[in-house]
Amino acid sequence: MAGISSNKEPLRIGLIGCGFMGRAHSNAYNRVANFFDLPYKPQLKAVCSRNEADTRAFAETWGYESIETDWRALVDRDDVDAVDICVPNNLHSEIAAAVAAAGKMVLCEKPLAMNVAEGEAMCRAVEEAGVPNMVWYNYRRVPAVMLASQLIQEGKLGQIFHYRANFLQDWTIAKDLPQGGRALWRLDAAEAGSGVTGDLLAHCIDTALWLNGAIRDVSAMTATFVKQRMHQATGLVEAVGIDDACAFLCRFDNGSLGVFESTRYARGHKALFTLEINGEHASLRWDLHDLHRLQYFSHEDEGRLRGWRSIHVTEHDGSHPYMDKWWVPGLQIGYEHTFVHQVADFIEGLATGRPAAPTFRDALQTQRVCGAVLRSAGSDSWVQVSE
Repeated sequence: MAGISSNKEPLRIGLIGCGFMGRAHSNAYNRVANFFDLPYKPQLKAVCSRNEADTRAFAETWGYESIETDWRALVDRDDVDAVDICVPNNLHSEIAAAVAAAGKMVLCEKPLAMNVAEGEAMCRAVEEAGVPNMVWYNYRRVPAVMLASQLIQEGKLGQIFHYRANFLQDWTIAKDLPQGGRALWRLDAAEAGSGVTGDLLAHCIDTALWLNGAIRDVSAMTATFVKQRMHQATGLVEAVGIDDACAFLCRFDNGSLGVFESTRYARGHKALFTLEINGEHASLRWDLHDLHRLQYFSHEDEGRLRGWRSIHVTEHDGSHPYMDKWWVPGLQIGYEHTFVHQVADFIEGLATGRPAAPTFRDALQTQRVCGAVLRSAGSDSWVQVSE
């Protein structure tokens, strides 16, 4: 692992991809050392995308020292320690394998891969090379969601009976919206692999596996509401291969039941991610639109005062995760801070030798559930989540 030593030596970052996630990750690299006392400090060495002018403008905005237009050239550079993959899903596997072969750390946007087979290959590549790796499932790093995890681990909920989650958007309803190409590759099955299942439900699934354990089997249905769209690359009207909506039932290994829903056709919702967990002693729920609050109900409260409470997750006394690194109690943080937290945890893991989750191997389990969901929807039957 070239260039990594103690005493806050630079962690030299190479970023591939200049889209939305490239911006989110770059912001995190720039901000993390301002708020977290860490052994390594990110240094933005190079950014890569195919359009030279756009890449140069991105580098100037976010502070990268240089640019590349071929990802292979970035991977081969001696002045890069870690490569961050922020490109469409169909490119993840090849790039990750090359990064691992070069002996560099690799961070990858979600979902891990196009399918389970690619995900397995990516796991083998990083594990055989022995390089640190992580997948950007950032909602684990919301302080309120982290607090929920702590409450569950402490046994506050008791036996879990139900887990429900949804992720709703409305941005693809217009029939004249094209598919494929820049900004719209998520609507092209050849680049994305799936629609809302891999893009939105993957977040719900990762969080559920982390909070509630493994999913045993699923029964799913999907729908594609607009069957044809013009493809930006060809100018031709082509069949749409992704799922616009997906809903599934599942059974967890702990005996609890799950209900999941995602769609890009929920008019009025831009990014509604909610989860609720019901246990024998207590329940909790969380909403991305109010991400700094955790709703909590305890049956053990005195009867006349029993009811849902709203916990404002901003305390600095160690009871609320991450918050002592930010402002004064009572002042909330936002979406972008989840990526800062993930970078901080990754760097901390380099120092302690305890990998920051989710690793590629962790994210492969989410990929397995997504695959089972799509197989179930295609066969109209219950499907086991294979190991």
